[in-house]
Amino acid sequence: MNELTTDLKTLHEATLNNLKSSKANNTLRAYKSDFKDFGAFCAKHGLNSLPSEPKIVSLYLTHLSKNSKISTLRRRLVSISMVHRLKGHYLDTKHPIIVENLMGIKRVKGSIQKGKKPLLINHLKSIINVIDEKKMDEIKKLRDKTIILVGFGGGFRRTELISIDHDDLEFVPEGIKIIIKKSKTDQFGEGMIKGLPYFTNEKYCPVANLKKWLEISKINSGPIFRRFTKGSSLTKKRLTDQSVVLLMKEYLNLAGIENKNYAGHSLRSGFATVAAESGADERSIMAMTGHKTTQMVRRYIREANIFKNNALNKIKI
Repeated sequence: MNELTTDLKTLHEATLNNLKSSKANNTLRAYKSDFKDFGAFCAKHGLNSLPSEPKIVSLYLTHLSKNSKISTLRRRLVSISMVHRLKGHYLDTKHPIIVENLMGIKRVKGSIQKGKKPLLINHLKSIINVIDEKKMDEIKKLRDKTIILVGFGGGFRRTELISIDHDDLEFVPEGIKIIIKKSKTDQFGEGMIKGLPYFTNEKYCPVANLKKWLEISKINSGPIFRRFTKGSSLTKKRLTDQSVVLLMKEYLNLAGIENKNYAGHSLRSGFATVAAESGADERSIMAMTGHKTTQMVRRYIREANIFKNNALNKIKI
């Protein structure tokens, strides 16, 4: 009997670990943060947050709609539903009171999303130029330039970018192959390989700068993008994804470019937008960015071609 109890306990613990592992850590943190806000709303109004019911969730979505985008409301709904499922409760998120309420909010607010600005070629060059001109150690300049150029050149998410290890790199005559072991849309770690070719202009070439960075930093294992101490000594600690955002905003500011509407995603969206402007088709863009659906890529293509394919170009005045 004791053996059976021990086995069941072990199985229970293993099952809980499997449930946690089914989602990325960032996703689980987002669920927890979203549900915490829902819990605070319910506590304030004397309502039950767990288990809850469609009417209460619908009231919460209406409350959120005053200052939040439709995409935020949908994400909160997913988070509330997932927490209920993980805790063994059922919540009918397809109930008419939720579905119809969301449709009504969408009609009133509209659903167009204003994303962060993409980092375009002129901004990219301005950043690299301002880094070159800045008075700081050459090794730090090279690291910062390489992060931005590789991030842009590969259409990387910032979490993918800082997760690259030396073992993930393979230099070939055409450029470099970079293995992405896991990403936001690849939760099971099937991986993908990105190929970055050499640029004609070495100053802005991600491959040339990466090769130089590895030579000067003497990194031959572990994370390739690392932190510096205050004395500019390179550590073995991996950079955080937030560091990428802060670096980019700092250099945009130094280049005299208003940086409020830029974020880590600006490197990725910048690549997609510039590639679309240059005539790349959606399939080749998706092969680099790792997008699983065409919806977002087609949006980049539409925005990139908003003036190129503008009907007003046919009007002679």
